[in-house]
Amino acid sequence: MNFEIKPATLSDAGALNELVNSAYRGEGSKAGWTTEADLLDGTRTEISLIEETLNKPGTIILRYIEDDELLGCVELRNDGDKLYLGMLTVRPSLQGKGIGNKLLTAGETEARRQGLKKIHMTVISRRKELLAWYIRRGYDVTGTKPFILPDKRFGVPKMDLEFLILEKLIL
Repeated sequence: MNFEIKPATLSDAGALNELVNSAYRGEGSKAGWTTEADLLDGTRTEISLIEETLNKPGTIILRYIEDDELLGCVELRNDGDKLYLGMLTVRPSLQGKGIGNKLLTAGETEARRQGLKKIHMTVISRRKELLAWYIRRGYDVTGTKPFILPDKRFGVPKMDLEFLILEKLIL
């Protein structure tokens, strides 16, 4: 198994868009355990949003490539004194095989590289399995935040939702 984790470029936006939407929304996403299809309609992202993310100062998207195939990604953004981690994605049919762990570890390595001592993220409170996964990896719930999406390109909630804020101290 030959894999690498490296930063995405604008030329990766289409493939990243396809991967992220396949893991979070639609019937196909239900093949994995990280789906949001029962919580939100629409897409999780679109190419223009991926491009905007890649162009944000202090933000990178790491790609997990195995045998020249894109199987996962994670967004990392310098957020002052801590690193924001988002859009952790693994192809649904390969979830549970360690790719997410490798991407999470790469995020923690990036935080250390930048001299940051904390990683934080938001997770939809109804995603119990995902919350448990992060907690097993040392993340703590530190608060809540209203579930407000800046525009419909991120999807449309099917019910009332809220975010939980998770943090991990990086030593």
